[in-house]
Amino acid sequence: MARIKSILMVNNDEDLCGAITEQFLATGEFTVEWAFCDKEALQYLYNNDFDAIIIDTNLPGKEVPELCAIIRKQYVNCPIIMVTDDIGISGATPEFEGSAIEYIKKPFKFSELLAQIRSQLRQLSQIEDVNLAFGPYLFSPVQKYLMKHDGQKIRLTDKETSILKLLLQAECALVQRDVLLHKVWGYNPEITTHTLETHIYRLRQKIEQDPANSRFLVTEAGGYKIVA
Repeated sequence: MARIKSILMVNNDEDLCGAITEQFLATGEFTVEWAFCDKEALQYLYNNDFDAIIIDTNLPGKEVPELCAIIRKQYVNCPIIMVTDDIGISGATPEFEGSAIEYIKKPFKFSELLAQIRSQLRQLSQIEDVNLAFGPYLFSPVQKYLMKHDGQKIRLTDKETSILKLLLQAECALVQRDVLLHKVWGYNPEITTHTLETHIYRLRQKIEQDPANSRFLVTEAGGYKIVA
């Protein structure tokens, strides 16, 4: 049985949210949470993981491109779909260019939104199944191992796989410790930075020739990054 997907809908129109939620639930494929402003949205995203986010461009509070930038900085990689009044020829309004994955123009049919969500989730699934290369390794997030050039496989734990995947998705950018803690362990006040440091230490034992002088998994102020 397919996993039920979770959607965060960021929209201050309660009637619209209610109507769309009923239709999503009727598919049997999704659950839906509502956020009526930018602050609520960020709080939901801090405490939960979602498979897709739907944001109305008329949202009160932060400018929507700024909100999307903050979401992406938290390494939330799920599809973001903008509901907007104005879509140009390119499929996006200029002020939102590059801020989200896809757009849908008001008024729209629920079938259009559903098709968009399903399409984006399929694309993301295909991307996440792709193996990632760094240094002498080929990393398989799905199979949870690293393969060296000579064919030797190094098995990874679930947490090591999640940490490495987040660091590689950042494309050599620094990932803050609190972001790693949240994304890998979820909202758990009992999990400390010591827990993360222990897993980083064990990961280095597997990927570094000299773990005391890391070449690939580098520590910088506030977090870690992969230097490919």
